[in-house]
Amino acid sequence: MQCLPDPRAAPDGDVQEQEQANTHEQNRETLYRDAPRGMWRARGQWRPPGAERETGARDGMTTPPPRIITTTGDPAGIGPDIVLKAAASPRATGMVAIGDRDMLAARALALEKALGMRVQVVDGNDPPHRPGVLPVIHRACPARVIPGTLNPDHGEHIVGCIDEAVDLCRAGRFDAMATAPVSKAVINRAGIPFSGHTEWIAARCGAPMPVMMLAGGGLRVCLLTTHIPLAEVPGWITADRLRQVVEIILADLADLFAIEQPTLGVCGLNPHAGEGGHIGREEVEVITPTLDALRARGAAVVGPLPADTAFTPTRLASLDAVLAMYHDQGLPVSKHAGFGETVNLTLGLPIVRTSVDHGTACELAGTFQASESSLLAAIEMARKLSRNRKSVAARELSAPRP
Repeated sequence: MQCLPDPRAAPDGDVQEQEQANTHEQNRETLYRDAPRGMWRARGQWRPPGAERETGARDGMTTPPPRIITTTGDPAGIGPDIVLKAAASPRATGMVAIGDRDMLAARALALEKALGMRVQVVDGNDPPHRPGVLPVIHRACPARVIPGTLNPDHGEHIVGCIDEAVDLCRAGRFDAMATAPVSKAVINRAGIPFSGHTEWIAARCGAPMPVMMLAGGGLRVCLLTTHIPLAEVPGWITADRLRQVVEIILADLADLFAIEQPTLGVCGLNPHAGEGGHIGREEVEVITPTLDALRARGAAVVGPLPADTAFTPTRLASLDAVLAMYHDQGLPVSKHAGFGETVNLTLGLPIVRTSVDHGTACELAGTFQASESSLLAAIEMARKLSRNRKSVAARELSAPRP
């Protein structure tokens, strides 16, 4: 099966930089303020207020590091490679992988030969991750794994790892999950209807309205619709769906990102947000009335905004996130701003789930040239969001009741 190249993958031998986790955090938080809502600039990028907030660590909580279960994705893709490379970094605190332990051990030997990077694969019940050690919850892959050769016989194994990770989070064994990339085509060729992690995990959790968000590069971009044909998008834009998605986003900006009174910008569907109905009727008939009703109930929503100006620095200065109407209205902007450090996360779940922002890149599998930066960002984000959720819940429980 043909795979498209991963444009962000690059030779990676700089283990020393990975090991400087404390310096990484300090540099990333060298901030100066300059904009209406306290937007802050770090390394030349604009980020919304609260973007790096981790309440548990900064509010005096002395709790153990959150435990993060990480799936290995498609075993024939770069998932195992980036999981192993991430395990070499102190940034992967609390990480435990789920996948075929023998396959990972074999790939770890290949990693050492290729880059001189040694990672020891151990049982998942052993002590938590430390740099150079990867605890693995073993789930055997029934078919031989050849790096770079996608195989539908791996389909059941791939979704089985996802399901078990979800179940372990729901049972309280882990605080959050991070997912490595999978091939939707491979899973569907195995006879499993799979449209993506977002929808699959939501169904496993019994969550009726999952919302995809990409966070990175100074942006938080959410999607009203995800993996559907463009021609079907207008039919999915209903008042009920838009209301539910907006409410979920605002609730999780407060719950997961610890942002008080968050503000959401909402894009229109049509050019220039419809120009008052002259370029499409969705804004006039659905989007504007729904947003007006939400505003009347106290929701801080702005829009519908013309998508071509919704992501300008001036506009973003007053927003905590932006809701796009469809996949390719929002994701190109997000990936341009922060590809490689952007995190895909699912809102509206009872668990915390984050993911990388790229695909399987199977032509790079086993070469160890794919960067693990997005996976490390996903693990860090999972850790922070799980701490935030616990901290917000604790404050709500301790707040005096009227």
